[in-house]
Amino acid sequence: MAGMGKRMRPHTLTVPKPLIPVAGKPMVQRLVEDIAKVCTTKIDEIGFVIGNFGKEAEANLIQIAENVGAKGKIYYQHEALGTAHAILCAKELLEGKVIIAFADTLFRADFKLSEENDGTIWVQKVEDPRAFGVVKINTENVITDFIEKPQEFISDLAIIGIYYIKDGANLKNEMQYLIDHDLKEKGEYQLTNALENMKSKGIKFSPGAINEWLDCGNKDATVYTNQRMLDINTDEKLISDSAQTINSTIIHPSYIGNNVVIENSVIGPYASIGEGSVIKNSVIKNSIIQSKANVNGAILNNTMLGNSSVYKSKFKELSIGDFNVIED
Repeated sequence: MAGMGKRMRPHTLTVPKPLIPVAGKPMVQRLVEDIAKVCTTKIDEIGFVIGNFGKEAEANLIQIAENVGAKGKIYYQHEALGTAHAILCAKELLEGKVIIAFADTLFRADFKLSEENDGTIWVQKVEDPRAFGVVKINTENVITDFIEKPQEFISDLAIIGIYYIKDGANLKNEMQYLIDHDLKEKGEYQLTNALENMKSKGIKFSPGAINEWLDCGNKDATVYTNQRMLDINTDEKLISDSAQTINSTIIHPSYIGNNVVIENSVIGPYASIGEGSVIKNSVIKNSIIQSKANVNGAILNNTMLGNSSVYKSKFKELSIGDFNVIED
């Protein structure tokens, strides 16, 4: 999770993308919790490979690990040299059974991880595989090929960014081999190349199936993921007891954080309002409003507002004749 989150700017200028909340929780927290649910063995350690996030963000990550009973550790990737290079920044954790996850991927699944496999690579069918690493599988449901961002059609089974490896030390050695011999693809050290080398030496990887893959790569995708999280996680408490609603309506499902004030407004469905925000005279649906925002006189849909942002609009005075149509 060391990337700069350029596709999510301006929201990632002050907050690292994996810490942007969806349905009231940072996306990386949801990812950690979802992985913990499918594991049959307790997670001992979680390493977060990051850039310069700052001490407060690092403390939040350590707490996320501790919330699932694991020890959190911070590692730094100072130069974007590819997925294999990033994972090697946490090489001391690459022993025994290992799960690797890219932090802008959320998923929905109803299975338990089979830890006896050599490895499991979670995949999902996509319409345009050119932007993804993909796999080919044989009739025995074993992966035969790993291909990074194919420009001609080879397979539509995209790797979603979650991997289980039974022998982490083996993977570590293969990734180190790429770096030691400067073996790059598209200018970077690729995890898929290390996996391909392991496969050629007899390691059998199986594709893992999920019910739903939710991407948080850009604003629209993140707003949609927020919607799905509100739909899926019906057991979570969504409305804080400290929230104040004055002459307002909350349409469920929506998330309302601590110490939020909502006055003369309609919120939802699928709106998430962060801690300490004040919303007045507004209609907000299908949107993420982060903490300490101030919104007045807004009509918002498919929107993200950052922390401590201010959005104020005025009511219009109009004189519209017969049969006129005005669309704003």
